[in-house]
Amino acid sequence: MTKDDTANTEPLRVDDERTQQAICELVESVGGDADSFDGRLITQLIQTALKLIPDGHDTGQLKLLNSAMKEIRYAYRVFNRYRETKKISIFGSARTPEDHPDYIRAKEFSAAMADHGWMSITGAGDGIMKAGHEGPTRQSSFGLSIRLPFETSANTVIEGDPKLINFRYFFTRKLMFMSHADAVAVFPGGFGTQDELFETLTLVQTGKSNIVPIIMLEGEGGVYWDHWRNYVDKNLLENGWISREDPGLYFIAKTIDEAVEHVVRFYRVYHSSRYVRDAFVIRLKQELTDEQLNQLSDEFGSIIGSGRIEKVSPFREESDHLDLPRIAFDYTKRDLAVLRLMIDRINEFAGSPADVSR
Repeated sequence: MTKDDTANTEPLRVDDERTQQAICELVESVGGDADSFDGRLITQLIQTALKLIPDGHDTGQLKLLNSAMKEIRYAYRVFNRYRETKKISIFGSARTPEDHPDYIRAKEFSAAMADHGWMSITGAGDGIMKAGHEGPTRQSSFGLSIRLPFETSANTVIEGDPKLINFRYFFTRKLMFMSHADAVAVFPGGFGTQDELFETLTLVQTGKSNIVPIIMLEGEGGVYWDHWRNYVDKNLLENGWISREDPGLYFIAKTIDEAVEHVVRFYRVYHSSRYVRDAFVIRLKQELTDEQLNQLSDEFGSIIGSGRIEKVSPFREESDHLDLPRIAFDYTKRDLAVLRLMIDRINEFAGSPADVSR
């Protein structure tokens, strides 16, 4: 082929058969299986990247996409080493002094969760973030640092730890806070803390995140959460901007013991959940009786689209926790706060406290 022939050749489309074959060969060449489900997902990622060329994106947009993808990939790599350990994300002010009651409460609470086998995920700055690392120690902590002009280094507890992850973007950082959290604890703070709290509530309320316990805590004698609840009740609940069940998505704890018990109780019988085709599948730590299933179907019929709640075997699409008993039903995908109440009811069926480290 001459130079002139090359110049006149039209570039291949991303969906062209030759392009598809080249991508599959590339996936196979680095050890992937292009025919597997995961291999097809990798193929689609490459296709999406190639489509950026004919789309005509500018350099700034390409840099953002590239940096975000690198951040997400690296963060998942770090977290994936601790898949089987439960984690709690802790939010709160970076300005809280170390002798403040909120700091002391955050340190003691995170230490109590570590005693139950949990790891903490918090920012890498000072204040509540440092307290969330001090309690469980760096061995049981993740630090998610954000590059800010006034926050240039990690706190002394997490600095230099391989579980310290640096982020350029808030949205990638928030993704890690929520996608790995089995519970969320919030302490008093400013705009950033309120942003993290309301986004957490929104994600759970709309089903864009797993349902997890969300607790609020503060130091002895504090009134921060009383004022916050008054605002929510008067301005959101009474005006109909949230449903009457939505306050059930969060719990304001007065003591560390209350907070720990609320989190631990959530996993007494309930283990995890996911959608499989049209079914909402709940994995359990103990099998439920037919009588208990009937009770759930009758009490929570408002969120069941058709049929009733039934025991099921693992679906072929599932690859993890195949040893656990399961129940499933046709979920309407509405009223997540009611689904949260159903999980509470399921946990009441426990004969004795389950091993939360499982």
